[in-house]
Amino acid sequence: MSLRQMEYFLTVVEQASFTRAAELLHVTQPALSHQIKALEKTVGGALLERMPRGVRLTPMGRAFLPHAELAVRSAAQACRAARAAAGAEGGELHIAALHSIAVGALPDVFARWRTAHPRVLLRLHEYATSEALEEAVQRGTADLAIGPEPVGAPGTVVPVGEEELVLVVPFDDRLAGRTRVTLPELADRAWIRCAMEPVVHGERFLDWACGRAGYRPRTAVWTEHTSTAVRMAAAGVGVCVAPAHVVRGAVGEDCVVLTPDPAWKRALTIYARVPPTGAAEAFVDLLRAAWPSLGAAVVREYEACDVPAARVG
Repeated sequence: MSLRQMEYFLTVVEQASFTRAAELLHVTQPALSHQIKALEKTVGGALLERMPRGVRLTPMGRAFLPHAELAVRSAAQACRAARAAAGAEGGELHIAALHSIAVGALPDVFARWRTAHPRVLLRLHEYATSEALEEAVQRGTADLAIGPEPVGAPGTVVPVGEEELVLVVPFDDRLAGRTRVTLPELADRAWIRCAMEPVVHGERFLDWACGRAGYRPRTAVWTEHTSTAVRMAAAGVGVCVAPAHVVRGAVGEDCVVLTPDPAWKRALTIYARVPPTGAAEAFVDLLRAAWPSLGAAVVREYEACDVPAARVG
């Protein structure tokens, strides 16, 4: 079994066609079929079922797929790490992050990186949930991941700083002259909710937090992305909860930001399956230096609300 055979297998699966896979790989279709048959002979059974139109995975193929993906991606990571060890001056670096972090905090960090290391290509992978982010690292999709501390600590975990959740209202809101507000004061308000909202104790964070304040939040709009929820709140559709770095650093120029009383905060980390070296290590150092709240006490997720595990970005 060779790495090339696994790459061929993955390409056939991704393209659902031997013909398209052969074109993409720049090999003849008979040569591709020969390599797949050799791979199937090695593993002891058919991995792909040839259909009249395309191909599909067999049960053996479905079991083999995630391991083949990890092997191929790990090989690519090994090559990147080897090149990067020469001084972070070549190759590329794959960064995975929650969408809210990617849109709110990373543009400035990436700009600083490009100034310091213009020859290192950055590839950003964005995820909606912490679970998806952790899985991406485990499967070798990214060299580094930025998000809440992972469950089970997959390898190296480095504290970055803390993330604060804030409330967003329009300039003409009755609370616009305030800086802080308690949840009971918002019992009569409509909310903009987001699919990326954290889940706590089996409930979405806002349901849980408002429930502790004695009411259930009335939802006006559901959105897919945090940035969309902020824009909706700024337009006066309702109140929304969002990470402070998204509001202040990306999409919140025309809205009022309120701090919940008590404040909601959680610790953020950067983590990887293996200790970062070369370019990866340099990126970790830059992120920790650039994060505005680094140096503050590391807190539990949404500390003031006694939230033990908010798992969605």
